[in-house]
This record gives sequence, structure tokens and C-alpha cells, in this order.
Amino acid sequence: MQAAAAAVPILGAHELIGTRAGFALFEPVSFDLYAGQLLWLEGDNGVGKTTLLRGLLGLSPLKFTSLSFQGQPLPAARALMQRQLRWLSHQSTLKSVLTVTQNWQFWAALYDAEPIDCAELAQALGLDGLESQLVASLSAGQKKRAQLALLQFGKPALWLLDEPFANLDQSGIKLVERLICQHLDQGGAALSTSHGVLGTGSALASRASALKLRPAKLAQLDES
Repeated sequence: MQAAAAAVPILGAHELIGTRAGFALFEPVSFDLYAGQLLWLEGDNGVGKTTLLRGLLGLSPLKFTSLSFQGQPLPAARALMQRQLRWLSHQSTLKSVLTVTQNWQFWAALYDAEPIDCAELAQALGLDGLESQLVASLSAGQKKRAQLALLQFGKPALWLLDEPFANLDQSGIKLVERLICQHLDQGGAALSTSHGVLGTGSALASRASALKLRPAKLAQLDES
């Protein structure tokens, strides 16, 4: 019999550091994030949690010994990662001059997703009857709910979530928890930041592993 192939992490990092102006923000971290797993970034304000996520998107500088996506090293795997990654920021990526439906149709086409039923999606996200409204007319919580739809387009492997509970009421928080659980159950993985603490009553409490970011000592990095 042939031995079963070893599982390959969706995202693997060894001695990863977020940087700003040539200085390390946090001590090196290493992790392997597999299908079905949620990694929760913890740390004080300003330690670099958002910088780490933005670095994975290619928007902020990172230093690392090794970084891989689906078993392929970065930066060579950058194009693959961009196709299979979805990003949720506390700053909306929706166009305020477009309706909710127009935004969803734009992003669904961009991600080469299957045709979507906007009325059905709006109902699932607690936006029933608002799909024809301009995004500019929505409340902060409604905009956040509308943005959650983008995570699901194109069956991505990895979600990067920056403050996913921000601007949401209790029902919105439960919605985010449910969507994350569904994503993990379908073989996806997620990396998230939040100022909130996952209590025992959270649906994610038993599924999340914590990664603590600790401030780096002030020392300029070798750019060689």
C-alpha cells in the first residue's frame, strides 16, 4: 500500500516579520494553516496585526525565511494566492455610488464566480429589500453585511479578516461566525484579527487557534 500523502498547509510561514520604515513591528512568528483551520491574531494595538494581513496581500512589506501558499513558495505563488484569497477589511471595498446588487455583480464577475441570486443573497445576509439601494445610503453595519458577500464569490481557499465584527450588532456577529464556520467546513482556512475576545459562547471558540504577536525590540532590519 502507498502511504497517504502528507497534508499541505494552505498557508505556511516561517520566521515571518511585519515591517515599517525598515524596522520590525513584531517578533518572528511561524505557523502552518491547514484546510478547516482558523488562526486568530492577538496582540496590543499597533503591534502589526493588520500589517501582517496587508503583507500577505502584498500591500505591506514582510520579511520571512519562508512563506508558501498551497505548498508553493512566495513570491512565485503570488498570482495563485491572489485568485484564491479574499480580504475583509474594516474599511469597505464597496463602491458607494453603486447599488448593492451592482457591487455584487462587479465583484462576482471579477472573481469569475457562478451567477448569483442577489435577492436570495440579500435575504441570507439580513439585507432583504436593500439590494437595490445605493451603498452610500446604507448604515455602517449594513455596508459590512453587504461586504460579507464578497468573501463567498469564487470559492476561495483563504479568508483574511481584519476586524470582522466591527460595526455589527449581535445578530451580525452571529452571522459572521456562521459564515466562517461554513467556510471552514467546506475546506477553507481563515486568518483573522479582532479586538474582541472569543468567549466560550462564541461558535468559533472551539475552532480557533491563537497566535500572539509580541512587539519586536527596536532594531533596524538588514535589507540585504
